[in-house]
Amino acid sequence: MTRKERFSKVVAWFGENMPAAATELHYNSPFELLVAVILSAQCTDKRVNMVTPPLLERFPDAAALAAASFDDLYPYVKSVSYPNSKTTHLIGMARKLCEDFGGEVPSDIDALMTLPGVGRKTANVIASVVYDKPVIAVDTHVFRVSHRLGLSDGKTPDAVSKELEKYIPEDKRAISHHWLILHGRYTCTARNPKCADCGLSGFCRQYLSENKD
Repeated sequence: MTRKERFSKVVAWFGENMPAAATELHYNSPFELLVAVILSAQCTDKRVNMVTPPLLERFPDAAALAAASFDDLYPYVKSVSYPNSKTTHLIGMARKLCEDFGGEVPSDIDALMTLPGVGRKTANVIASVVYDKPVIAVDTHVFRVSHRLGLSDGKTPDAVSKELEKYIPEDKRAISHHWLILHGRYTCTARNPKCADCGLSGFCRQYLSENKD
């Protein structure tokens, strides 16, 4: 099976079986999603969704968060991973938004990456989820699933992202990010993947290589 054929089968399967995939982070605005995605680095969405309601009630927009001190914000994020750096990043991000972007979250990926705490993965998430840009953010789930399925052999998240974007049609890229994350989170898990329950096993490179007759 060629890589192009494998991509076609994977995209078709997800389109039929997971047509309404979306982020599991809770948000009501681009700013709220940006806060949530920064907090989600090496932390579960479930934990982030517990943290963001009181945080965003206290700091509802970039101006409010930009005016916060470290000691003001830290109690709201202390239960997530790396709370010290994330507290600093969130305040810096809000101040940069106010200084350079009028308090609004930009849609341009390069502009997003000028914000403290925002790397390419976070920028791609915001660009695809909020602004429907045809980019694919690669986290640990997307990286793992892409390799197991045989969609990419890229050694870095950026390399995997480029390969996914090469083969996945533009109108499917935003949702493909969610397809691969959710599949990795609930089925193609890092340990003990649920191959027996996976509808993709018939054209999964790793599964087929491990189950040759």
